[in-house]
Amino acid sequence: MKHFYLSHLTTILGLTLAFWWGKWDGVFIAGLLMIMEVSLSFDNAVVNATVLKTMDKKWQQRFLTWGMVIAVFGMRLLFPVLVVSFATGLHVWDVTQLALKNPEEYSHHVLASNVQISSFGGMFLLMVFLHFICDETKELHWIGFIERKLAAAGRLESLEVMIALCVLLGLMFFLPAEAQLHALISGVIGVVLYVMIHSVMTLVSGDSHGANGAMATSGFVGFMYLQVLDASFSLDGVVGAFAISKDVVIIMIGLGIGAMFVRSLTVYLVRKGTLDDFVFLEHGAHWGIGILALIMLASTMTHVPEAITGLVGVLFIGLSLWSSVRYKRKAARK
Repeated sequence: MKHFYLSHLTTILGLTLAFWWGKWDGVFIAGLLMIMEVSLSFDNAVVNATVLKTMDKKWQQRFLTWGMVIAVFGMRLLFPVLVVSFATGLHVWDVTQLALKNPEEYSHHVLASNVQISSFGGMFLLMVFLHFICDETKELHWIGFIERKLAAAGRLESLEVMIALCVLLGLMFFLPAEAQLHALISGVIGVVLYVMIHSVMTLVSGDSHGANGAMATSGFVGFMYLQVLDASFSLDGVVGAFAISKDVVIIMIGLGIGAMFVRSLTVYLVRKGTLDDFVFLEHGAHWGIGILALIMLASTMTHVPEAITGLVGVLFIGLSLWSSVRYKRKAARK
């Protein structure tokens, strides 16, 4: 399919590089990481599509191309390096050398930073879920008895921020004292970043003056929002990848190929109008995000197998597709 040609090209180039770097073992591990990334981020593609469909084709293409560079080199390579640099006090260049020359020690530092990484990603994704589920203007509800109540409660100003911060404060009771401050700071940054980006998007989209400029700015802000959203989804995959391999190059290749497929799937959903045909798909994706957020927060206290994390998203997507088909058939009979 034409929407996936870049993904297929990336796969060929990536696996070729993996073979050159690590022979057949490198190809096998890269392929495994690719599958893990896609399974963890399927609901990410659906949510991305809800934002991407409001952007023009120029920004959609930039998301698929420039966004891919940011996703692979920024989030799968540079971001863990920055986290380790911040946590250890080492210079970024020294951490980069450590990643390439001493991957065992580098992976140890990444895993040791799991509290900060998971707190940030978990709180950002929790805000994404709460903003959707507490939307008082939402008329269609999937899990009706829950969604209707939360949507009605959404009339309360900044309800999602209050709930998110209460969850974060509750997490403090279960963390050891030495990890509480790290989790609190990282979690608050996740909440503030979401509020900041969403506020800018709302401000720009509500500007009725200078439509072309507003559209361009809205495209840029939406593009940046998608990058942060992708970053939050990728965090658990990056940490989990070190349980499979310590080779940072193979990890970047495998996760990068998976990220490319997620982007292609996002564009496919937009161009084919899948979200309009399957009305509960967006709901299922957001519920999957909500559970993923809680899993990431729980991972600050105990290890959660990647299989569980991946299956949660697939389960909710599958159930929402089934509900959408039933809803469509029921509507056709009327």
